[in-house]
Amino acid sequence: MLNFIKDFISDSEKTTKTNKKTKGKVVMGRAKIANSTKFLNSMLRGASVSWTDAQNKFNLKRPRAVVDKLREEGYCVYINKSSNGTSYRIGTPSKAIVAAGLMALEGQAYA
Repeated sequence: MLNFIKDFISDSEKTTKTNKKTKGKVVMGRAKIANSTKFLNSMLRGASVSWTDAQNKFNLKRPRAVVDKLREEGYCVYINKSSNGTSYRIGTPSKAIVAAGLMALEGQAYA
């Protein structure tokens, strides 16, 4: 009886898929998402994220640095300051912001 169990265990180990590069078992799973990406995804869904939530929930030490990086990537991130604290949200830039950007790039006034 014990020999049957040993044979069964050894047969199941032989049929397991192996990875040629690592010479080990293949482990399937999801790639880890960066905390700044989770922060961005939350704002893209339409949520307003407070400064304390950015630090606690998304584990960001300097939320302002992440916001600056997102702005460099082209996202229009607004900062709302109120008596409750600072919160961040993504919005559509106004005509004045677009005109100011074009003025800075090309040096011409746009109406």
